[in-house]
Amino acid sequence: MRMPRRGLVIQARTRWLLVGLALLFSLVLLMYLLECAPQTDSNGSLPGVVGESMGKEYYQALLQEQEEHYQNRATSLKRQIAQLKQELQEMSDKLKSLQERKSPKVSGMNYQGTKEQTSNDLLEFLHSQIDKAEVSVGAKLPSEYGVIPFESFTSMKVFQLEMGLTRHPEEKPVRKDKRDELVEVIEAGLEVINNPDEEDGQDEDDGVGDRQLYSENDFIEGYYRTERDKGTQYELFYKKMDGMEYRHVTLFRPFGPLMKVKSETVDISRSIINIIVPLAGRTEAFAQFMQNFRDVCIHQDKRVHLTVVYFGQDGLSEVKSILESVARETDFHNYTLVSLNEEFNRGRGLDMGARAWEKGEVLMFFCDVDVYFTAEFLNSCRLNAEPGKKVFYPVVFSLYNPAIVYANQDIPPPVEQQLVHKKDSGFWRDFGFGMTCQYRTDFLTVGGFDLEVKGWGGEDVHLYRKYLHGDLMVIRTPVPGLFHLWHEKHCADELTPEQYRMCIQSKAMNEASHSHLGMLVFRDEIEAHLRKQAYRTNSEAVG
Repeated sequence: MRMPRRGLVIQARTRWLLVGLALLFSLVLLMYLLECAPQTDSNGSLPGVVGESMGKEYYQALLQEQEEHYQNRATSLKRQIAQLKQELQEMSDKLKSLQERKSPKVSGMNYQGTKEQTSNDLLEFLHSQIDKAEVSVGAKLPSEYGVIPFESFTSMKVFQLEMGLTRHPEEKPVRKDKRDELVEVIEAGLEVINNPDEEDGQDEDDGVGDRQLYSENDFIEGYYRTERDKGTQYELFYKKMDGMEYRHVTLFRPFGPLMKVKSETVDISRSIINIIVPLAGRTEAFAQFMQNFRDVCIHQDKRVHLTVVYFGQDGLSEVKSILESVARETDFHNYTLVSLNEEFNRGRGLDMGARAWEKGEVLMFFCDVDVYFTAEFLNSCRLNAEPGKKVFYPVVFSLYNPAIVYANQDIPPPVEQQLVHKKDSGFWRDFGFGMTCQYRTDFLTVGGFDLEVKGWGGEDVHLYRKYLHGDLMVIRTPVPGLFHLWHEKHCADELTPEQYRMCIQSKAMNEASHSHLGMLVFRDEIEAHLRKQAYRTNSEAVG
């Protein structure tokens, strides 16, 4: 029995010896670390200063690491570019060798021939990009969601649907690349006009002195849009101050140099527009419409015909009186009044107005009584519609309720002063397709409106889709000279649930901007805050 007890004692002593050795080793290690620690100044550094120094060193090291990374990346890209150049050279040599084998007689052809062939191949590819794009002919599209709208611009401003962070419907180009792009395009158009080719339809025998030279001041307006897989299309219009002839230049940038598509002279001096307005009641709005019509169409443009299609008998005599009064005062008799004793239907009214014209082909502008347009817009209408080729669907700028926009004024300003493109004054009505310029034959060819559509909305979208499904080009762009004036909207109980929902949504969008609607929603909270501020100010004054 003693041997086991002696073994236990030995094991216990051994365990304590090992623990002692471990403690001794730890003590020695601690002393060594203290001895090797760096000496600090007796005054000591303030907390944070050391950390600051270490932070700078850390970020410097990080920046150096990033710089080395980008240098390595740049070196790698240069190496890849060199490899691609080498491969291109090898392919060119192989092409040259194949050409020499196929044509022994021209085996002595130098490398210049290969370069010319490569240039021709490049030009062939770029022209194929133009052929694929919707430049010369329209593309069949499944719906309105497939349309790529244009952006319109002048020499000073861009009118845009994609408003970006600024949310400005019109603005001077903020980005330098966009400014440079538009300046380059305008200058390229001038180069095409002032130095025409044979295919432009101008005689080369005409000296420069016999030709009118155009400058940047003659640029009127332009449109552009980008098809992401093909390139950017530009439609440019130039006009001399004292002339009625427009020069129309189409350019296309197939993700490479600008290429001329066509250059032509467009004479709109004899282009008559038949403005068709469907109407029921709302005689006060019609009187305001005729005031704008008198100023723009009769006094300025002088190349229009007005067709009013009136539904019902209530208010018909007042409409006749307004038309006759304008005719007497201005000696204007180019108008037609079509009376329909039936329920209002916009599509039916426009269809009847189009068919009432009996003088052959004519350019039509489908308009509403709440629309205000300028003489410049009428010319845009003429320039962007062409029989059998293209129809014009401008995007209207819709004005908000002036009682809300100008709530800080005693009364809203005159309509002419409300026509500004600001985010709190209105919005681009890109979901509306009711205002359009198209030729009568094109309208009749596609079958006109769907007259089965009843109630609010829908007929204009159906017609728009018919053109999208066909071969005509649809020009869709915001224009600065077309405004929809605010008016109170009523959503009838007879509408279907879908139509009623659309009507309410349109009513909300037409009322005010997001910020102004927010001010109305939180009006009670704002007034309570102002009362508290006033009470606090008075209390401090008394104290």
